[in-house]
Amino acid sequence: MNSERFHLTLTSAGRPVQHGWWASEPTARSKFVAWIGEWGDLPDARVTLTDEETGTTLTTWPETP
Repeated sequence: MNSERFHLTLTSAGRPVQHGWWASEPTARSKFVAWIGEWGDLPDARVTLTDEETGTTLTTWPETP
């Protein structure tokens, strides 16, 4: 199992603030929700969860229109 498959990125005002990698998608999704709660009030905050193995963006916050 790839220990860095699920990549979580937090940006604020277009600049990277924090990154995290997890092997488990459920764990990464749990962290995604936690980061929104912890960091969602930063200016222009954006949280993105990507599957590094497939290159697919799994979810973003806030949702893009």
